[in-house]
Amino acid sequence: MKEDSRTPQPQRDGRQTNRPLVLAAIMLATFMGAIEATIVSTAMPEIVGDLGGFSLYSWVFSAYLLMNAVTVLIYGKLADLFGRKPILIFGITIFLIGSVLCGFAQSMEMLVLFRFIQGFGAGAVMPIATTIVGDIYSKEERAKIQGYLSSVWGISAISGPAIGGLLVEYVSWRYVFWINIPLGFLAIAGICFFLYENVEKKKHRIDYSGAILLTIAVSTLMILLVEGGVNIDWTSSLGIVLVLASIIAIVLFVLNEQRAAEPMMPFSIWRERSILVANLTSLVTGIILIGISSFLPAFVQGVMERSPIVAGFTLTAMSIGWPIAATFSGKLLLKIGLRMTSLFGGGSLILGSLIFATLSPAAGPLWAAVGSFVIGVGMGLTTTAFIVSIQSTVSWEQRGAATASNSFMRNLGNTIGAALLGGVLNSSIQNKLSSQADLGNNEMSLDSINSLLGESQRNQLSPEMKLQLQDALTSSLHTVYLVVLFFAIVSLLLILFLPKKD
Repeated sequence: MKEDSRTPQPQRDGRQTNRPLVLAAIMLATFMGAIEATIVSTAMPEIVGDLGGFSLYSWVFSAYLLMNAVTVLIYGKLADLFGRKPILIFGITIFLIGSVLCGFAQSMEMLVLFRFIQGFGAGAVMPIATTIVGDIYSKEERAKIQGYLSSVWGISAISGPAIGGLLVEYVSWRYVFWINIPLGFLAIAGICFFLYENVEKKKHRIDYSGAILLTIAVSTLMILLVEGGVNIDWTSSLGIVLVLASIIAIVLFVLNEQRAAEPMMPFSIWRERSILVANLTSLVTGIILIGISSFLPAFVQGVMERSPIVAGFTLTAMSIGWPIAATFSGKLLLKIGLRMTSLFGGGSLILGSLIFATLSPAAGPLWAAVGSFVIGVGMGLTTTAFIVSIQSTVSWEQRGAATASNSFMRNLGNTIGAALLGGVLNSSIQNKLSSQADLGNNEMSLDSINSLLGESQRNQLSPEMKLQLQDALTSSLHTVYLVVLFFAIVSLLLILFLPKKD
């Protein structure tokens, strides 16, 4: 099933894709999707202050991520059936409609609803943009170009908070969403006028039942992982219903895909060892990524007693290491191959996880930033290598679904990691505080950790209570990072199963 490394052929009417302009449009679309997380995070305190509804705070993010995860595989398959161009334009259009509506939201309930719409469009942007690169560039060129796309993530991570802060302070939080409009229109124009596809015109049998079952399976699973232990008790009737619904839908989805004429998820591609290993490793690295990005600010602010800006700097270091490594990954792929490049990436993930597992308050934020940078290097090396490998393994007709499957597995890893590691952190803190309560201190609970994260609240704590809370948080975060280290080791072991010859 190996495809050759030649560039795609021109259209039957002689028209040729303008690759530089299409790449520019794809990078704009990628930037639009990538900046969404950081720019909205920066504006959220102002949004909550204006709209109220703090209880729905997390759902502003969860709604977007949920619809993104639900639709990514569906869009990937539709792009294989009808071409990348119409599906990507459709996705960007829905994303822009959602962005406009988010800017006009008058309540948190409305904002959450409009974020669902935004996420519904966003599911098409990242995987199909990446797939188009696989279509219009040869195998030798893809490695370098995928590095360019990865650099967009680094730029968005650095510029997002700054742009968001400026818009919130000098204009309005609503422009945080409306800034997508010019970017989206430029991306649509570039794709519409300069990308030409030679799609075979035939009647397709769309796998509607597969799409519905996949949506039910992923939605119920994501809702359970996001809300489980928070607003939904794991052992409650609702929690059990969600588990059963997800399991039944997954089983029915697998059975359906085995019979479908044009399945939404062609499981045949998973028989390719390189794709299977890449997707399983992406699931694991998704857990690692969320473990670092979610809990590092708590360590820097709560334990090291540094400002949110300094905490943001430690995470930004990851966004710097990622695109740099992704660029070098392209060169390494051509020189030493997929397996060795991925092994270097896996080694970097273990080294970065070791830094976090041994991180002490005295080490300071600079050492935390070093660990973040090393994790970014590992992510940049592995993700670029996996995408290039997957796109070079399958034919055009399966490239969209194959690329989307990798994005889906990383998204799933993020969601599983948030639930798993959040549970580990909370239970570890609770156990630590309970042991201290046994020694006579009954004043502290899990919510007491909140007082460590703000300078004014922290200064109101007694020295003894602050020390005990910081000790509990430090010990618990070390437990989280030991779990992250475990998954880093698992990722390296999985990489060892990659074919020795690419």
